[in-house]
Amino acid sequence: MQYTILFYENESDFAARTDEKRQGEYWGAWSAYVDALHEAGVMSKGAGLQPPHAATTLRFRGGERHVQDGPYADTKEQLGGLVVIEVPDLDTALEWAARCPAASTGAIEIRPVLPMQN
Repeated sequence: MQYTILFYENESDFAARTDEKRQGEYWGAWSAYVDALHEAGVMSKGAGLQPPHAATTLRFRGGERHVQDGPYADTKEQLGGLVVIEVPDLDTALEWAARCPAASTGAIEIRPVLPMQN
């Protein structure tokens, strides 16, 4: 059985990624965690995500697609899972998101993947 671990970080954590004084500690901790997962043989795949402002939220209501920049902050929906797709652009990703069964009753967030640093 596989599990996806979704990491929710606060604004300060996202800022630490690029803060010259804090990024060493931030990325060092993540490197140690990922190394431990690899050494234990339990990591299948994973990726960090771009900050929330890079997200796009899609709702499909009454046959119409509604796209919003960023995550939908005032929501009662709970994250139920994820699918990783490889497509050429955001428009194509939005087309696939609109086909998701949850698009008609919930919200779909599409976010670019953050490239892993070595």
